[in-house]
Amino acid sequence: MKRICVLGGSGFVGRHIVEHLVEEGHWVTVPTRRRERAKHLYLLPTVNVVEADIQDPAALARVIDRCDVVVNLVGILQSRPGQPYGPDFARVHVELPQKVVAACAEGGVPRLLHMSALKAAVDAPSEYLRSKAEGEAAVISARGRVAATIFRPSVVFGPEDQFLNVFARLQKFLPVLFLACPDARFQPVYVRDVARAFVASLDLDESFDKAYDLVGPKVYTLRELVEYAGKTSGHSRPIVGLGKRLSWFQARVMEILPGKLMSRDNVRSMRLANVSDATFPFGIQPTPLEAVAPAYLKGVYARSRFSTFRYRAGRKPREV
Repeated sequence: MKRICVLGGSGFVGRHIVEHLVEEGHWVTVPTRRRERAKHLYLLPTVNVVEADIQDPAALARVIDRCDVVVNLVGILQSRPGQPYGPDFARVHVELPQKVVAACAEGGVPRLLHMSALKAAVDAPSEYLRSKAEGEAAVISARGRVAATIFRPSVVFGPEDQFLNVFARLQKFLPVLFLACPDARFQPVYVRDVARAFVASLDLDESFDKAYDLVGPKVYTLRELVEYAGKTSGHSRPIVGLGKRLSWFQARVMEILPGKLMSRDNVRSMRLANVSDATFPFGIQPTPLEAVAPAYLKGVYARSRFSTFRYRAGRKPREV
């Protein structure tokens, strides 16, 4: 049993990692700015949700005190613009990892797991990917002081995702969907597989100071994923793919609308194929999107996990 602090533990990926850690019998601390945002974790038996501003070095030091592992999942998709990246990306993706690394080294925390992003690079076309690369550099700089492992997932899908679910909802209300970057390529990875990879790495010496791409078994274009979300949810609509200029214009308009579904920086990220030839680590067999998504896209959330079990048992998922 370990004492593990999960930064970003109340989010989409975080809640699954926290649940998996609890299943493995670990004690988990989840810091959050507002405790009510993590109320879905309250009933987990070995989880302690605490209010803390982890950007404050003193508060961060307190929440990781006496921990064996720190997991950093904190990330954002959009920021005010800047060079080489905007101030919000700088604060969350660069400065926070630097603070986490310093706190682990000073507090004697021996293990750090860090969430980055597939295709992160200092010369990437988007501010998001450049800032993620700087965050990785901060983690890499801790070698010799902290045993760190970096994970770079493609787009993550699962019952509470803000990817397939968003496209399904849009097609429920819109007669036609105008789609930016329809030919952008993704290799979606199941959220439970991501959680399994994080937890599996905890005690594996072979994962120390390594970085792993986390991708699913199949590559799709964005148009294919949107069509799948609409058809599976029962709200299939005509899709009009936009060229480069119109994609850019649509993203610019969406930046000033409530919700900010897309930004120009998101369009820049999609210039790179979000795919990898890497094998999923630790002997984990990645789950196909088709084995899980039909259940939750149709609103049958309780069955989505059982669909995964059926797939792993070599059986086809049932129609729902």
